[in-house]
Amino acid sequence: MGLVQYEIPELLSMKNYPKQLSYDGNLGLLNGTKISIVGSRKPTQYSRQCIQKLSSSLSNSGICVVSGGAMGIDAMAHAGAGASNTISVLPCGIDMRYPAVNKNLLNDIQKNGLLLSQFETLYSATPWSFVVRNELVVALGEVLVVGEADLESGTMRSVEFALKMGKEIFVLPQRLGESGGTNQLLKESKAKVIYDIDEFVARFSTCRNVQLKNEDDFTKFCSTNPTYDEALANYPNRVFEAELSGEIKIQNGRVVKL
Repeated sequence: MGLVQYEIPELLSMKNYPKQLSYDGNLGLLNGTKISIVGSRKPTQYSRQCIQKLSSSLSNSGICVVSGGAMGIDAMAHAGAGASNTISVLPCGIDMRYPAVNKNLLNDIQKNGLLLSQFETLYSATPWSFVVRNELVVALGEVLVVGEADLESGTMRSVEFALKMGKEIFVLPQRLGESGGTNQLLKESKAKVIYDIDEFVARFSTCRNVQLKNEDDFTKFCSTNPTYDEALANYPNRVFEAELSGEIKIQNGRVVKL
């Protein structure tokens, strides 16, 4: 834990360069290609699955995923990338964990990835600090991916930052009547659609020969065919995410790795 002591080129696109930037974790993640992913705190299952698959594919290709640590799309982006290849920008002090429901996820990122904050220690999140957080998330990424967003939402404030910074914006294809914010961006030709995840990832890939990440502890644990209760006790957050993304299934009270 400490203060970033050097200038980060990507942050020069912000209206004002941060007066101070605290970190906890691996600063080396700032040096590679980064993609920012944001979106609704209450996304549809379709959006959750797509973002999980997208962030996992990006990470497997050597691309770091940046998001804001919030519930919903943010959490799926971090989890899909894996804690060792993601940056979470906090709306609070570097020592705080907000939202509390993502405490384990954020602690995992702190140990293996990178947490960033523009705020003093013990600073609690406020409506203003979310806006500050959002600008930093957008600035760090080469482009912005919006998983899902309503027209009147904080996510659309992130879109405003991206437009001002001249960054490309990408969205998922959504059904009529859902994700009004991203559909409006398409209507106004302010965003492009990700029709093919592999094609999108290849555009930014830093690896010619893409290799899957080494199995993490959770994957190895699931290979032992544990009971569902054992999995929940050891990995309460990962079990739900893995089941949703199709990595595992629950059969006869036990976890089966797919």
